[in-house]
Amino acid sequence: MLFRLAWTPRKTSPARSHGWRRKVRERFRILVVCLGNICRSPMAEGVLRARIDASHLAGQVDLDSAGTGDWHVGQPPDRRAIAKARDHGLDISALRARQFRVDDHHDFDWILCADRTNLRDVRRLAPDGARARTGLLMEWAGVEGDGEIPDPYTGGEAQFEHVHGLLDAAATGLLARIEHERAGGDGTQTSD
Repeated sequence: MLFRLAWTPRKTSPARSHGWRRKVRERFRILVVCLGNICRSPMAEGVLRARIDASHLAGQVDLDSAGTGDWHVGQPPDRRAIAKARDHGLDISALRARQFRVDDHHDFDWILCADRTNLRDVRRLAPDGARARTGLLMEWAGVEGDGEIPDPYTGGEAQFEHVHGLLDAAATGLLARIEHERAGGDGTQTSD
């Protein structure tokens, strides 16, 4: 399946973008969020980490994943997510689920969610003065479609493969977006 990248940089006022550039130059911190942190977000962490580590951005981007729910805290990713990642040369078996925390709004630059429900829940927990910007991973990465990554939990191998394909497309767009922001872009594609 082919995915078309649609993200293009937009301009904002120098006052708004200047502070963001200063933060991005030091280190770029991204948190990927789904519901339970055992399928979509650990797969995303694995795919994105592999792409970042293979690029000249290695060592410049911190990446983590979390779930809005607490059902799987401390557990490894779903066995099907581990198997699908392995099919694509990635090992995510050492990852452990954690629940999204209010402090994540201060600890990350971007919190990128798998679907609109996760995004709503993350935004609802945003404290005053939150540092992180929030959005949908697929939209932020510029992948056209409905913006959501479907939850493969109740599906089979085909659903996990579909999710991997979406995440692979998102990884391409994510690298381009980080490059743009590191070069002085403003990062205003996704609304807060």
